[in-house]
Amino acid sequence: MIRSFPFTGESYFSLFEAYNDTIWPAQIAAYLLGLLVLLLALRPTAAGGRIALAVLALFWLWNGIVYHFVFFLQINFAAVPFGTLFTLQGLLLAGSAMRGGRQLRFVPDPTGWVALAFVLFALFAYPLLAWLAGHGWPRAAMFGVAATPMTIFTFGVLLMLQGRSAVLLGVLPLLWALAAGLAAVVRLGAPEDWSLLLAGIVGFTLLVWKRRQAQA
Repeated sequence: MIRSFPFTGESYFSLFEAYNDTIWPAQIAAYLLGLLVLLLALRPTAAGGRIALAVLALFWLWNGIVYHFVFFLQINFAAVPFGTLFTLQGLLLAGSAMRGGRQLRFVPDPTGWVALAFVLFALFAYPLLAWLAGHGWPRAAMFGVAATPMTIFTFGVLLMLQGRSAVLLGVLPLLWALAAGLAAVVRLGAPEDWSLLLAGIVGFTLLVWKRRQAQA
């Protein structure tokens, strides 16, 4: 995929400009939902886990259907399998939200601090890094409506879910982090996406570690 990249960095960021202009003000709604999840992690409630998983489901379905199938398909036919995987991930998250049984809680241990750092990074630091790299508004990959910050945020939320580790819910985000992160850095000139690679590897590793700790 990387050797025969079907589009240039300029066409990619021009697409984001058109995308952001078209869906405005969905970006504001996405940020409000992200801040709600953050608040629920810091001030847990009985329904916090369900709400957080439902928000993640909405984000993944939006990125699968609206971004990939409607917009990204204009410059890359790989949007079809990508959009399918994102939609599948959204449905998996929605199913987990409906089943319930998980509480969202920030726990001040090493895993919890990493999870909180992922959430805060996705909400605030990633857009700043993109701006510093020359990809500011309206060409920026915005939180919730763009895959990279949403994926980093997803790992943060999954790590803060209490109970059995959500390893299975982290598989597709890991695959996206590895494929898209490497492609964006190497071919699109988006150095801020090193954070996607790092979040995918570290986040999934911690999910596996949490499961092993629970089984020990």
